[in-house]
Amino acid sequence: MRLEPANLAAAVSWAATAVGIGLWLWSWFGARDRILKLRFYDCGMVLVFTSVLLRVLVVRGPPFNGLDWLLLAISPVFIAAALWRLGRTGPSQNGSQ
Repeated sequence: MRLEPANLAAAVSWAATAVGIGLWLWSWFGARDRILKLRFYDCGMVLVFTSVLLRVLVVRGPPFNGLDWLLLAISPVFIAAALWRLGRTGPSQNGSQ
């Protein structure tokens, strides 16, 4: 089997989805601190939605259906919101807590 860019992108996309779902599960069941729960959840959201975008845009399959168009439209909004919240809940920039 030849390693082609589309196959590699699909494999990386599915791996990122698995890691993102793992982070979601860890945020729900493993993390005790509220801020850490939020950060794990946001990191998982970024990974899952980014991998969905990668699969929809790069790994072309059958023609787009309604769900594909919906995910294509809302994924950037969720990614931007999660990254913004990650920036807001991160360690302070000046070093003091």
